[in-house]
Amino acid sequence: MKPKLLKFLKRMVLSIVIVVAAIALVVVLFVQFSPQFGGKASKEAIESYKTSKNYKDGVFKNAKDVKLDMSLKDMGKALMSFFKSQPNTKPEHDLTSVKIDSLNIANYNGDTRLVWFGHSTFLLQIQGKTILIDPMLSSVPAPHPTLGSKRFSQELPITIEQLPKIDAVLISHDHYDHLDYESIKALKDKVDHFYMPLGVSAHLLEWNVDKSKITELDWWEEITFNDLKLVCTPAQHFSGRGLSDRAKTLWSSWVIQSKNDNIFFSGDSGYANHFKEIGEKYGPFDFAMIECGQYNEMWPDIHMFPEETVQAGLDVNAKKVMPIHWGAFKLAMHTWTDPVERFIISAEQSKLNFIVPKIGRVIYTKNTDTSANKPFWFQVNQ
Repeated sequence: MKPKLLKFLKRMVLSIVIVVAAIALVVVLFVQFSPQFGGKASKEAIESYKTSKNYKDGVFKNAKDVKLDMSLKDMGKALMSFFKSQPNTKPEHDLTSVKIDSLNIANYNGDTRLVWFGHSTFLLQIQGKTILIDPMLSSVPAPHPTLGSKRFSQELPITIEQLPKIDAVLISHDHYDHLDYESIKALKDKVDHFYMPLGVSAHLLEWNVDKSKITELDWWEEITFNDLKLVCTPAQHFSGRGLSDRAKTLWSSWVIQSKNDNIFFSGDSGYANHFKEIGEKYGPFDFAMIECGQYNEMWPDIHMFPEETVQAGLDVNAKKVMPIHWGAFKLAMHTWTDPVERFIISAEQSKLNFIVPKIGRVIYTKNTDTSANKPFWFQVNQ
């Protein structure tokens, strides 16, 4: 090899090494100092987690063995598919939503109702209480805006700033599309109390939420919030916000019971026996919000396919099911309407009562009027 060519190659290799090292340093510093990644549990908290049947060898576990790690081949395939231009993985036009007024929320004391913000975020008003469920109200579900796909709708039914006092927030797990730093930061001073599965409090404490406003629960634990019963129920999923904190916090579904209503929220979950267990112990449910979206054959244990969502609704013995975890973000490679289209076909075949409301439309849990339910609103730009 000629000396000049050898010298050039050495310089090129050195330049590549320097660039890679610089990128690695930026990533490490970003993870270390960005508040988005949340906090770590204290030694005292970790000691308390050891009493949980779901905690073993320093991490939380699912009830059965679940495959979480993809092979290098699958990982490469997933990355290529995600960044590859694919038809209809996002709406062609910005999704519009029905607006709700802050005074309408603040002064409401009627029948139990919900407002969907897309994906898994809900505002629930029940027995005179206002509750937010998995309040991800930012535009990108990622630690930085450049690392994720933007929300399908530019405007929400109501902004955080417009929201009145919130009695409680329920959190299912710590993934970015369910636990959002910017949302919690903006909400924390107008929320009376936060409820979450074990370990998640570390993030909120890092974000300066008062410890007295935080309650952690293990699976099957019940708590009374004013006149409501809240139950932290199982899910089959995982957790983690950074590079080294997988399964350091627990994930869950939720049961919300009042004297007149029984509601189920699935959080994120693959299909498993826990749905039937929940149904047997706490069902039947008047209304169930069940995950339906962001699935793939490469991760079948942690997200449900639409047909499994229908079966989960039957398992929990729900009188009415709403498919969620779709309609806001691209987190998988299926078309953005595939989840709900497949769900509707399967639900009709199974005679499952369901609702697919437009984002922002008020949903009454026991209302038998289906005029507000337009299952194919998403097929046209409204």
